[in-house]
Amino acid sequence: MTQNIKQEFFAYRNGIVAEQLRTAGDPHTMIMGCQLADVIAITSRYEKNATLAQALWDDKSHRECRMAATMLYPIEDFSFETAIAWCHSVESVEIADVLCHRLLRHLDYAPKLWEQLRNSKLPMERYTAWRLALNLLMMNRIERNTDLKSLVEQEFTTAQSPIRQVLERIIEEV
Repeated sequence: MTQNIKQEFFAYRNGIVAEQLRTAGDPHTMIMGCQLADVIAITSRYEKNATLAQALWDDKSHRECRMAATMLYPIEDFSFETAIAWCHSVESVEIADVLCHRLLRHLDYAPKLWEQLRNSKLPMERYTAWRLALNLLMMNRIERNTDLKSLVEQEFTTAQSPIRQVLERIIEEV
């Protein structure tokens, strides 16, 4: 089934977007240049399936597969351990954003996940944690309070882009 999905990505490919992503430093070797809306349209034709989603996520070289995986994993089957593993393997801001928006923010344990990941030494994992916090804040799943503001301000003192941009948005929301 992964081959069928990849064939659909190929049919939706956009060479101009793919080249722009490569030039901007996208780390994937396989970039079809599909828009997020295209990936959503393609994945909507498939049933959610943990095995399929994991196979797509495991294809680290293919940008669109990584995005699609976040849309095809059944939320009720996505364990805390799998969430940690996926966050640990995020390779780009775009993938982190899609992962947080399409999957992580819907998990019952999402606030706990954010708490565990926010002090990671891995920059992309740390970005993912703060991006998740922004999603949770906008969904009113974490409180807008002085403790959160203090955490954000403390992180801001050493943060670099792109984390800094997410922290600025959180400060605006708090």
